[in-house]
Amino acid sequence: MFRSGKMKIETFDSVWDAVSDTPEQAENMRIRAELVTIINNWIEQQGFSQAQAASALGVTQPRISELARGKIQIFSIDKLITMMAHAGLHIQRIEIQYPHAA
Repeated sequence: MFRSGKMKIETFDSVWDAVSDTPEQAENMRIRAELVTIINNWIEQQGFSQAQAASALGVTQPRISELARGKIQIFSIDKLITMMAHAGLHIQRIEIQYPHAA
């Protein structure tokens, strides 16, 4: 039996809003994804193997493998920043978007 009905279609501002339970979780995931991308790009630019990258970033090779596979949920922002510092990478500027006044 086929039931006819209307499907509710939700739209989101970002993919992180769609996969997160709260706006706070979405923002955290967005920042982690950006940091993971920066680290992965750095590893590629250096031409490092996963073992070399692990040594340079102060982590184990399996962690680099997880990083390369985009498993951002297992890396805290703190850990990602620590890894960047091991590589000599530093955040220069942080831009904050304030909500519009009502």
